[in-house]
Amino acid sequence: MKKTPINDILNRKDIYLLISSFYSKIRAEKTLGPIFNHMIIDWEQHINKLTDFWETNLLFEIKYKGNPIAVHQKVDATFKGTINQSHFGIWLNLWIETLDQLFKGENVEIAKRRARKMSTHLYIKMFESRTAEKTICPFIPEKK
Repeated sequence: MKKTPINDILNRKDIYLLISSFYSKIRAEKTLGPIFNHMIIDWEQHINKLTDFWETNLLFEIKYKGNPIAVHQKVDATFKGTINQSHFGIWLNLWIETLDQLFKGENVEIAKRRARKMSTHLYIKMFESRTAEKTICPFIPEKK
């Protein structure tokens, strides 16, 4: 019998449950799994770092230290610029599915909105880093 979500995301324990459940799905997913499993060596450390990230974003407990843009640019470079909108769509669908399975409430809806915005922003930054590497500014002469 499927558990009906009854509470909102209220504390670190809830966020840890969300993150560990979500990444369990990610690791098994046929498109995203190989990417994440290649890049992440210590899953417990990753889950704790993302728990810090979402605790900072949802509960305003300042714990996260990191640069998600740089991390995602590194992943994209490792996979030679092949990360695309489809990858982000799969990620977002699994995120929303996991939220809806476990919780219900205002923080759940905030987590969905923030994930949508973040995924768009991260993809744009990844794309920009690809084009920045290939573009020579026409206003600055090349050194000879």
